[in-house]
Amino acid sequence: MQTQLLIGGQWRDGAEGERIVVLDPATGEEITTVAAGTPADATAAVEAADRAQSSWAATAPRERAEILRRCWETLIAHTDELADLITREHGKPTADAKGEIAYAAEFFRWNSEETVRIHGSLSTAPGGANRIIVRHPPVGVVVMVTPWNFPAAMITRKVAPALGAGNAVVIKPPKETPLTALRIAELLHEAGVPDGVVNVVPTSDSGNWFDAATEHRATRMVSFTGSTEVGRVLLRRCADRVLKVAMELGGNAPFIVFDDADLDAAVEGAIVAKMRHSAETCTAANRFFVEAGVSDAFTEKLAAAMGELKVGNGFDADVSCGPMINAAAIDSIGSLVTAAVDAGASVAVGGNMVDGPGYFYEPTVLRGVDPTAPITREEIFGPVAPVIPFADHDAMLAHANDTEMGLAAYVYTQDLAKGMRTAEALESGMVGLNRGAMSDPAAPFGGMKQSGLGREGASEGIYEFCETQYIAASW
Repeated sequence: MQTQLLIGGQWRDGAEGERIVVLDPATGEEITTVAAGTPADATAAVEAADRAQSSWAATAPRERAEILRRCWETLIAHTDELADLITREHGKPTADAKGEIAYAAEFFRWNSEETVRIHGSLSTAPGGANRIIVRHPPVGVVVMVTPWNFPAAMITRKVAPALGAGNAVVIKPPKETPLTALRIAELLHEAGVPDGVVNVVPTSDSGNWFDAATEHRATRMVSFTGSTEVGRVLLRRCADRVLKVAMELGGNAPFIVFDDADLDAAVEGAIVAKMRHSAETCTAANRFFVEAGVSDAFTEKLAAAMGELKVGNGFDADVSCGPMINAAAIDSIGSLVTAAVDAGASVAVGGNMVDGPGYFYEPTVLRGVDPTAPITREEIFGPVAPVIPFADHDAMLAHANDTEMGLAAYVYTQDLAKGMRTAEALESGMVGLNRGAMSDPAAPFGGMKQSGLGREGASEGIYEFCETQYIAASW
């Protein structure tokens, strides 16, 4: 297991020799330690990326594409090993961890195909005096900051298109889950990614690390996935150098069930939208708006389904809800549930933390939640489903949109026209219509409002890592 920094193709300790302790959230016990990068290490990584970037950008698109395809093949071949790492340092159930690796690897296959299809254009100026040539060169060195909830996929979703476009990258993985990032980088090198094109520098000093990396003249872009609060801070820091940014930020997804919905399908979709990856996802359903005529029936069915989910160590075969990432997460979830109950909601199932070791919380359903309660205003990031009955469609939509977040939303109805009207009325970058899952490397992932800037995946994803250059030519 590699535990050093990767800078310029070389594994090395941090400049000050410090280490970060990596814990198993299912037991609270230490797994290992990894090298802690300093601001000086961040600078060294940017310089290494800068040295590698020009030759990588000059590499033929087909050659880059073939390397990306080998990255896909290599990650797939190491699915079990990588899933084991994710379960160990993050805690998510093994089935979810294997699903994440399949999803993460697919970004390399998809972007291997997009790499050879970065299009420019040639046209004649309206006045006829010259030709207009438009091309899309790589942006340069990209600094990437990734979260702990998807230790593999949140890296590959950025790295694959960035490499396909001809950039070199510096990755700061989260201190909670650095092992997966380091192993993925090692595998990408084995697949043929040249030295210096991918650099990984974990740190326990995120603010100073980020300042050092982004203040370097070679850095031209920042790609960040994380909370909206941190995203705002990073945007302000990027403004001083007018860096290009891509931001995938927080969510507060409504899950809307109309009275004509297939309730069994809606409950099945709700379990996926809420509990996939132990409910620690930015697209997780956060507020369940259920039409009054079916609210009681839906709540009972959902409570029954949630109550059947087994909580425990992700390595156990029948576990579907692993530990939360740390004790602070448990405290936050518990506080939100307590406040909702104090405000008049009742617990249909769950509602308690689970005795340790480890950081576990019961899958929980709350009935009769007020649409303005604090639990509807914050991203829960845990296995809690607040059910909000509604009778007025317009009022429900107003509540659903009454948030600064606009990442994901879900709608269940057997009336397709009503479903489409509702989806179009939602201020959300992504909508699942009669579906509890929507992420796909071939689709544009991203949000509206304060849920982010730019898109990851689809054809749009690779252009996020490109500039647009116009050449006025005469011949």
